[in-house]
Amino acid sequence: MRRIVLPGDFLSNNPKIAGYGTYVEGDKVYAKILGLFEETENSIRVIPLKGKYVPSVGDTVIGIVREVSANGWTLDINSPYQAFLPAMENPETKPGKKISDVLDMGDAVIAKVVNIDPRMKVTVTMKDKICRAIRFGRIVAINPARVPRVIGKKGSMIKLIKSELDVQMIVGQNGLIWLNGDRKKISIAEEVIYLIEEEAHTEGLTDRVAEFIKGRKNAQA
Repeated sequence: MRRIVLPGDFLSNNPKIAGYGTYVEGDKVYAKILGLFEETENSIRVIPLKGKYVPSVGDTVIGIVREVSANGWTLDINSPYQAFLPAMENPETKPGKKISDVLDMGDAVIAKVVNIDPRMKVTVTMKDKICRAIRFGRIVAINPARVPRVIGKKGSMIKLIKSELDVQMIVGQNGLIWLNGDRKKISIAEEVIYLIEEEAHTEGLTDRVAEFIKGRKNAQA
């Protein structure tokens, strides 16, 4: 269970594992920001409750192409840090094909974070079955801190939305969500996502979401 910490809260006696959202004073680690405390074997960090997404290796993200270069694309991933998608990490890259014909400025992609160097240079790949260029559907943006509630325990909330509305849905850890399917059903799914974002801190959310979907579907019938 992640706990909410306040700026100045004591977190650890081991400065070697201090990560994002923390600061070291003497030999002690404290929270620098308000957020969720996350601890792994070799690092601790504070994830902001509000604000921008901080990438982790293995995250699925939705990125928008902001720059095209000879060897790949720079992506805006709704974060203080941009991501780089090397040309060789995109299966659509072919010899003789212009890089801007594969992806151009403003195009959106679903990608996976594969590397983050000490200076927070983020590298992503599209060599994963979930990854693709987004050429249709809709992208919805929410506060990245609300992503776990949209996913639900063991993916329960996503399963509910997908099965009830028969839509495709891929949730980026960076707060961008891709929806595809019948236009009216996508609109209901979008409303549901904003409802979850708004009421993420409340109990009984899954039941309320199920009721909300049922009501919207009946209204459209």
